[in-house]
Amino acid sequence: MNGEVRRGVRSFVLRQGRMSPAQQRACDELYPRYGAAPATPIGFRALFGRDAPVVLEIGFGMGETTAAIAAAQPDVDFLGVEMHWPGVGALLRRIQAARLSNVRVLRHDAVDVVGRMIPPASLAGIHVYFPDPWPKKRHHKRRLLQPPFVHALALALAPGGRLHVATDWADYADEILATLTAEPLLVNTAEGFAPRPAWRPLTKFEQRGVACGHAVFDLLFTSRWPVAR
Repeated sequence: MNGEVRRGVRSFVLRQGRMSPAQQRACDELYPRYGAAPATPIGFRALFGRDAPVVLEIGFGMGETTAAIAAAQPDVDFLGVEMHWPGVGALLRRIQAARLSNVRVLRHDAVDVVGRMIPPASLAGIHVYFPDPWPKKRHHKRRLLQPPFVHALALALAPGGRLHVATDWADYADEILATLTAEPLLVNTAEGFAPRPAWRPLTKFEQRGVACGHAVFDLLFTSRWPVAR
């Protein structure tokens, strides 16, 4: 149709989550301080005010895990990417409460961030914890960790950088494992799924699932540079 703009399939939906007054205040007052502006490319030294390894977390939810990992690793900087304002506000509150100087928040589409804003071979790690499984078969095309995006993630990792994924959705776990294994810039650190690393704390959501007998699958791959030609 003349003048129609075709949109690509998005891996997220902006659900109308309810913002608490505290989360709203955090977004209004703290995002100017701890928020990152979209830039091509993002300058990590200017963003964090120092030179340190940088880990990208995609889809941090309410920020519980992000804040805990950042507090335990003060010598590492963490850039959290999330589209949903309630989660952004929740993480901003955690940053302020724990006085975390090594976390910044970017409200933006992760596919665009990785594809355009992250310099090649610049990340010490990437965390993708419990991405939306899009359980209905007709929605599987919306799943985040598909080959083109996984390749973009691999390009963003520095030599030896790690990609850590966790999911509690069995068929998605198998799909992710196959996709990561097929990416030539990545190598699996385990024979299949990996044990949960100590640096990934159990969230309350995950603890409830485990108590109900739900399996959780961790995948831990490292960057392989250069690729043999």
